[in-house]
Amino acid sequence: MSEIFKGRVAIVGMGYIGLPTAVAIATRGIDVIGVDINPATVAALSRGEAPFVEPDLAVGVSGAVAMGRLSATTEMPEADAFIIAVPTPFNSDKSADLSCVEAAASQIAPMLRPGNIVILESTCPPGTTERIRKWIADLRPDLKTPVDGENRADLFFAHCPERVLPGRIMIEMITNDRVVGGLTPQCAEKAASIYRLFAQGEILLTDAASAEMAKLVENAYRDVNIAFSNEISLISESLHIDVWEVIRLANRHPRVNVLNPGPGVGGHCIPVDPWFIVSAAPELSRLIRTAREVNDHRPHHVAGQVVEKAKRFKSPTVACLGLTFKANVDDIRESPAIEVVSLIAQSMPDLSILVSDPYVSTLPKLLGNFANLHLESAHQAVERADIVVLLVEHEAFKTIKHTRLGGKVVYDTRGAWH
Repeated sequence: MSEIFKGRVAIVGMGYIGLPTAVAIATRGIDVIGVDINPATVAALSRGEAPFVEPDLAVGVSGAVAMGRLSATTEMPEADAFIIAVPTPFNSDKSADLSCVEAAASQIAPMLRPGNIVILESTCPPGTTERIRKWIADLRPDLKTPVDGENRADLFFAHCPERVLPGRIMIEMITNDRVVGGLTPQCAEKAASIYRLFAQGEILLTDAASAEMAKLVENAYRDVNIAFSNEISLISESLHIDVWEVIRLANRHPRVNVLNPGPGVGGHCIPVDPWFIVSAAPELSRLIRTAREVNDHRPHHVAGQVVEKAKRFKSPTVACLGLTFKANVDDIRESPAIEVVSLIAQSMPDLSILVSDPYVSTLPKLLGNFANLHLESAHQAVERADIVVLLVEHEAFKTIKHTRLGGKVVYDTRGAWH
């Protein structure tokens, strides 16, 4: 019979993954302590409020806090299991920045006791879970850690990558299959006992390095497919062919599913994770590197197209619709839309740019210093614009009537108005 976890869980990082995980566990009757360096986040959680927008999350947070199962702190507590869910951006050379992971491990180390479980959920290069073991072993030589597959140890280390979609996190947290990779089979089983509390999908046990690599492969696969569609868009544009019609026709083939192109790739995973594979094997990852370069260049191409269209007017006004990285969420991390707007504003300082997004109430830091850029409602932006650029296919934008776009230059990067 599979083991079911009983104890207290500390989750380090109350962001888009850590907090939903905390709610999923707490609502199953387990005491969860959320740890975050941001006092405002901790204060909001202590009041039973979610610090960001995600469907069903606010209800889950308020319920878990009201039940007394979820609390938050800036200090590392004692617990029976520790889940690390902190950011892992990349450095200037595209290698993984593991400083937040190492900081979390160093804060966890003094609190560890025999029998504790340490799980890494942050997306990292293969070998990071083993690095966490080494960091903690150096800090706590009194505790035996698993080495070379040895099962006799005081602590258990595993990697369980998140694989949820913003806008559906609370659903997919429960329904998706989970990969749990341990430094030993016993480590994997101990970690799986936590995910069995709430995960209804299949729990797939493996080794830690394979779990780490599987997560990177998932996102690199998506990136390569998006790069293909973006490249087809460029080629179609140069040949004066309607790319949306081309994709519609190609996808009628029973074994073809070309994705839709866009202004670039955003979010906390796909623009970042493929570089971890590239840095791990630079000579062997030519396709993955090229795909990343194609998608990284896409905002520059879109901005260049808008600038060329603007040159047709004497004093044009451009409406840029959308700032988040995907539709119907408030997440702006690595958003290509923000990069597009920034590039346009830099290229034409005298151009009047109106930006609209129903999920963004203040301009992001990258856009805050442009005097020619203002945040407006979609209605006002479209009404005043000579050029309308659709960067994010929010439902609120998809319902804009075509009559309101009459007489304007329209650049639909998402095909939502096609």
